[in-house]
Amino acid sequence: MHVKGFFRRSIQKQIEYRCLKDGNCLVIRISRNRCQYCRFKKCLAVGMSRDSVRYGRVPKRSRERGPEDTVPTTTSTTTTTGVQQLTSPAGANNNNNNTNNNNNNTSSQNNNNNSQAQNAIPCVPPAAVVEADQSDADVKQLAVYDVILQVSQAHHAHCGFTEESTRGIVRKPMIIPPASPEDPEAASSTAETVESQRIWLWQQFATRITPSVQRVVEFAKRVPGFCDLSQDDQLILIKVGFFEVWLSHISKMTTDSSMTFEDGTYITRQQMELMYEPDFVSALMQFTSALNAHQLSDTELGLFSGAVLLGERPGLNDVKTVQRLQDRLLEALKVQALRNHTVSGEATSAGGCSGVSSVSQRIPELRTLGARHANLLDWFRRNWTKLKLPPLFAEIFDIPKCEEDLQ
Repeated sequence: MHVKGFFRRSIQKQIEYRCLKDGNCLVIRISRNRCQYCRFKKCLAVGMSRDSVRYGRVPKRSRERGPEDTVPTTTSTTTTTGVQQLTSPAGANNNNNNTNNNNNNTSSQNNNNNSQAQNAIPCVPPAAVVEADQSDADVKQLAVYDVILQVSQAHHAHCGFTEESTRGIVRKPMIIPPASPEDPEAASSTAETVESQRIWLWQQFATRITPSVQRVVEFAKRVPGFCDLSQDDQLILIKVGFFEVWLSHISKMTTDSSMTFEDGTYITRQQMELMYEPDFVSALMQFTSALNAHQLSDTELGLFSGAVLLGERPGLNDVKTVQRLQDRLLEALKVQALRNHTVSGEATSAGGCSGVSSVSQRIPELRTLGARHANLLDWFRRNWTKLKLPPLFAEIFDIPKCEEDLQ
């Protein structure tokens, strides 16, 4: 199979390969069919662009459509199990079986093909192995590309706001229903009307953000090194960092006037100001505008959101390991951005060291927004008896719930 054809088909068919060894198989002409995972990783290492292949022959005008014209095509079905169960090994097995069934089937088929290829192809002569020995620098570089590959696959599999997912569906407004005049509990004053609208908006918002909880959990479990952390540290990173990761993802679907959810429903700025405070909404939209200005590709956004997830949080036990994992993701982001810059010949995306540094500066800005959002949820906690919230949403944001709602 021609190497370019192999790479293109791998992307277009969304094949997820698995290495049967340690991810460092020898890839030369005589043995390239032995491990499709390492072959695909080497394609990335020599500069082939995953995001370029995804576009194919789609006209440039279609690729550049903004959030006002496009909406997500996919939604995720979430369970009502707790975040702790989602991050547990058992939860990982169950969710991977449910959400990645097709990918696993494809991977199994590829593994079978790899096994057949191993039986059919003779062993590589020792001389060929010696000639193909890689320096330490090459090994380190391939390790970075391995991180890029794993995070890219995780992001494309579990983010509902990728270029592919947000192409082609018409947006629809979130319309607040009018209070019925025949309803004896209908609001009798302007203040009560505003509060009833706020409650309704919060319930709609919670319903639409909840699918992303499981998406972010599944994404986190596939970020290299995350599952090696203690269960307590995993829970802290997910619960504290969820809003920040979600906001990074939905930024592509956010403008100065609205935010569009995975199902195509959009909430206006005025509605968000009714839910939150105008100052917070202004800061939120300034951030999304600044992040969008970097024009990150899907792979770059996946690496960025992984670095956001692995930030320093209060209560972490293994701070040094978390910091090391974040540094590795930021290094991978720099490599990916430089490669995209070299391949395209244009100053796009994170575009070089200075560009990556600029993108990295968004992380503390995002952390500040996350802290402000957590404080604003105090209204939720004070009014939880008036709200009907998805249990998973209530748990991720530490909002009280009735026992019967949690069952």
